[in-house]
Amino acid sequence: MIANRLPDKTVERLSQYRRSLNNVLLQGKTHIFSHEIAGLLHITPVQVRRDLMLIGYTGTLRRGYDIKELINLIGTIIDTEKGQKVAVIGMGNLGKAIIHYFHETRSKLDIVAAFDINPEKINKVYVGVKCYHMNLLEKILSEENIAIGIITTPPEVASEIAVKLTQAGIRGILNYTPKPLSVPDHVYLEEYDMITSFEKVAYFVKYH
Repeated sequence: MIANRLPDKTVERLSQYRRSLNNVLLQGKTHIFSHEIAGLLHITPVQVRRDLMLIGYTGTLRRGYDIKELINLIGTIIDTEKGQKVAVIGMGNLGKAIIHYFHETRSKLDIVAAFDINPEKINKVYVGVKCYHMNLLEKILSEENIAIGIITTPPEVASEIAVKLTQAGIRGILNYTPKPLSVPDHVYLEEYDMITSFEKVAYFVKYH
């Protein structure tokens, strides 16, 4: 068991390692070296070894890392035994796409509710996920014991939504809007700004 909380970037890379290793496993490979993992993720072998040392896993000089063992270990670190429940707030195209994606991946993260204020979307079911009116947010989050909220609303209401989520007991928020949010210390916030990501890509294309 990991004694201290891992750095954010290490957790991010562990998730990437697991996805890449699952693909390699499907190809019939049983063991892998740090430089091979590094090549899959375009990082250095030193970084891979550091991350795996942090979770207490070492390979052998002759065969490298046991892929199944490493996948399982990462799973025990990232996942919870029963999984975690998730809600999507904002049922536009992005919100629907996220629900469909998680429905296909069958991960330990289970989207069990969606919320919106558009009457045309209320009470509709999207691949098994019911959309509720925002007025029912606190009630549904409590009844379903939902721990994570994904915000895909228009940016001008994102701060208000974040407040409602934290007041309702949400412990983690993934913000897909370009509006920077402020949350209490006990709530983990991850912000993904697609505009910034596109501009970053455009910058490097410009000078390529």
